Amino acid sequence: MKGEVEEVFRKAAVWLLKRKREANNILKNRSFQQSLLFTVGVALLIFGLISLSFSQLEPSVITYNDDRIVNAVSTILGYLEGAFGALVMVLAGVSAIISAAFGQYRAALSLLVVAIGAFILRSLVYTFFNIDRLEPEGF
Repeated sequence: MKGEVEEVFRKAAVWLLKRKREANNILKNRSFQQSLLFTVGVALLIFGLISLSFSQLEPSVITYNDDRIVNAVSTILGYLEGAFGALVMVLAGVSAIISAAFGQYRAALSLLVVAIGAFILRSLVYTFFNIDRLEPEGF
């Protein structure tokens, strides 16, 4: 009886080793690895983006509070419209003239864009981000 049990275990071990070798050969196949990784990637994208794809279909539970962002952007634009903006415009303009005098026309053009950009930045923000007003609360 003991010999029969050992023989059954030995046959099972041999069978498992053969299957393990076959599985290792399959897993070492490069095309199998690539197709497996592709399938895993597609599954991650499909199951990971399901909740994001339905975000516009039902009312969102999350309310977005952008008061801090509005305050920060208003402060930065206030600085650029005040004395700091004038300083940036003057320095960029003078530097553009000096760069053009030395033949650095790319730098001169870049500095000219900086000088004009400091002057019209609030209008650019309103235009490109479709904002009606950008004033902090309480002002």
